[in-house]
Amino acid sequence: MTEIIETAQAEAIEELTPLLGRRNACAAAGVPQANWYRKNRTSPAPDRPSIPRTPHPAALSHGERERIRTVLNERFADAAPATAYFTLLDEGTYLASESTMYRILREHGEVGRDRRRQATHPAKTIPELFADAPNRVWAWDITKLRGPHKGIWYHLYTIIDIYSRCVVGWMVASRESAALAKRLIAQTIIKQKVNRDALTLHADRGSSMKSKTVAELLIDLGVAKSHSRPKTSNDNPHIEASFKTLKYCPAFPGRFGSIEDARAFCQDFYTWYNQEHYHSGIGYHHPADAHYGRAAAVRDRRAHVLATAQAAHPERFASGGAPTPPNLPGPTWINKPKQDQTDEQKDTPEKPTQN
Repeated sequence: MTEIIETAQAEAIEELTPLLGRRNACAAAGVPQANWYRKNRTSPAPDRPSIPRTPHPAALSHGERERIRTVLNERFADAAPATAYFTLLDEGTYLASESTMYRILREHGEVGRDRRRQATHPAKTIPELFADAPNRVWAWDITKLRGPHKGIWYHLYTIIDIYSRCVVGWMVASRESAALAKRLIAQTIIKQKVNRDALTLHADRGSSMKSKTVAELLIDLGVAKSHSRPKTSNDNPHIEASFKTLKYCPAFPGRFGSIEDARAFCQDFYTWYNQEHYHSGIGYHHPADAHYGRAAAVRDRRAHVLATAQAAHPERFASGGAPTPPNLPGPTWINKPKQDQTDEQKDTPEKPTQN
């Protein structure tokens, strides 16, 4: 609407200008004459000669300014210009006023930041872990369980095998401690009879996970260590998924009355999780069956039941072949390389199109 009005006013001014003159035409159209000239200027604004600025006789020379900047960035790199000014003054030295120091730093963008030399860290690499059998890659983490009162927490340490999704070790303690983590890891490795140089242990970057105590244990046992990238929970998905299953369990209480209650609950839960839970990530097998080599026999029984049912009532099954149960657990990745994913897609035959 505004553009339409302005266009109509401009047309009226152009029609009235030959009869009334530009000033009277603008007044008749209700447009200030200055506004019309501003919008319809055809000639460029006149050039104004640049007058070089003459430095003040008392201004600092280039060498003096560089000296002040060097002193501020080297000797007083971790101090404010005010501190530098009064320190030098107490030493009997006057380089410049405090405001001049700020002005020199501002010219180089060095106000409001740390002027010390900053350490540079390379980008964290993406952990790419592969497990084609049990006890090749474990993941572990610690989660908190609410105690009977506010501020009381219990700490659940959990170790999971990413190939079979079997929880191979867990512990509930009253505190988070690298020493306790070391004891749990050592006991679990002995219990699972893991050979030297055969296992990789993956964790996030918590204090216990990165502790020297745990690192020295892994070196002694011949276990490779791996860590997630900072603030990247997807780098440790299997342990996070197990914690979600734990805390979304219908029987999971809001609070535990004591640490003994928490241990009793976790004992029942992990027995169910390993022995009775059908895990979708391993073809709806029980984690314990996948971990201890019983999954193939379970799949054969499932296939036999399906074949028997199809033979008895073939009309109840869709044509196109015998029904098959889900595949056995296959190789598992944490952050599978994109190139491998692309190759798999190329190798997978396309399904024929039905007309």
